[in-house]
Amino acid sequence: MDPYTRALDVAHEHATSWLDSLEHRPVPPQATIEEVVAALGPDLPQHGCPPEEAIALLAEACDAGLTAMASGRFFGFVIGGTHPAARAADWLVSAWDQNSGLRTLTPAHSAVEDIAGAWLLDLLGLPTESAVGFTTGATMANFTGLAAGRDAVLRRAGWDVARRGLTGGPPVRVLVGAERHDTVDVALRYLGLGAPEVVDVDDQGRIRADALELALDGPVLVVLQAGNIHSGACVPFAETVAIAHRHDAWVHVDGAFGLWAGAAPAYRHLVQGYEDADSWATDAHKTLNVPYDSGLCIVRDAAALQAAMGAHGAYLVRDETCQPLDKVPELSRRGRAIPVWAVLRCLGREGVADLVERLCMHATAFAEALRAISGVTVLNDVVFTQVCASFGSDERTDEVVRRLLADGTTWMTGSTWHGQRVLRISVSNWSTTQEDVERCMAAVRSVASGIA
Repeated sequence: MDPYTRALDVAHEHATSWLDSLEHRPVPPQATIEEVVAALGPDLPQHGCPPEEAIALLAEACDAGLTAMASGRFFGFVIGGTHPAARAADWLVSAWDQNSGLRTLTPAHSAVEDIAGAWLLDLLGLPTESAVGFTTGATMANFTGLAAGRDAVLRRAGWDVARRGLTGGPPVRVLVGAERHDTVDVALRYLGLGAPEVVDVDDQGRIRADALELALDGPVLVVLQAGNIHSGACVPFAETVAIAHRHDAWVHVDGAFGLWAGAAPAYRHLVQGYEDADSWATDAHKTLNVPYDSGLCIVRDAAALQAAMGAHGAYLVRDETCQPLDKVPELSRRGRAIPVWAVLRCLGREGVADLVERLCMHATAFAEALRAISGVTVLNDVVFTQVCASFGSDERTDEVVRRLLADGTTWMTGSTWHGQRVLRISVSNWSTTQEDVERCMAAVRSVASGIA
């Protein structure tokens, strides 16, 4: 064990140093790719070195090139931090090194996955008979749910896609809102379904129920959104799901971060009716704050998921029970359920609700502080964790974003919404405090005041 001990000791020292630095270090990276390459050494050495030396070089060379995504002052994209329980659990995942695809091969992970999956369904108020797959992220979660849906609607039309493929079969239409996330389109491309058909949305990006009804016909997948990437808004699920099901459509919910509204009583109204859908996708490495990578695909019809994802091989040790590998695209995968279990066990039902509510509270605080700055307009109804603001002109808004990154206090992302440039704030980190919000807003005010 001595080689392990020395390497792990060095890794632990550098890891704790990194975590301790998050409070005071600039959020953006302070080194370029080229500088990190030079520090690491681009040439493969002729002779090796002890494990602890390689780890020390890695940590020291990379430090300046790291973005403080785990900082409470990071609001770019929708990236959570890592809860302490999840981080420690993930270290165990690496140490245990279990290939978690088969139940009989990894009974410990399978037990954790069973419990974590049941807790998630309970917490989100989704059908208890649903199957839960632990994917790399929302992209693969969308892919998985839509694969189950594609196969199901084709079976209803009398076509066995598993045996016959897509060629010659009935066309599958996919209806999406005009402001869906790009990962939906990527998943559809992977599935051979091509570009989706776009349905009109309202001013907050919610798909319009009347427009959806007019578009429904034939074998159809309908993708609804929980948490618009700019506004945070959710579609009216009760109405849209009912409309889609009247036309025998499969309804998939892309809820990368917004699905977690269902875990907080104060925000559950945003997703009321989503439990009647057929499949759901979300990320645990966003709102739940577990380490990368961790996505969740939930499918009401477990048999449909297994039919779409299941792998078979004479060498696989399996029984009749649905295996972990039957619920996700990967045969080989790490124990992603373990950090999820750790956070849920640590926080409990009330703690998860409190986490969601605090993220929303910080978003509201950002919106109020932005509105108090002369010339700033908050463009979205701040209903969840997203805030979009304009600083007057596109040029001024972009300059605010540029100067904020140069300042280093915070990371807030520039984007385009409704034809204009915006500063987008995504509140996702469990460790963000009110003091972080105030510190970041002081930087925003300072930057904005220096721009004519």
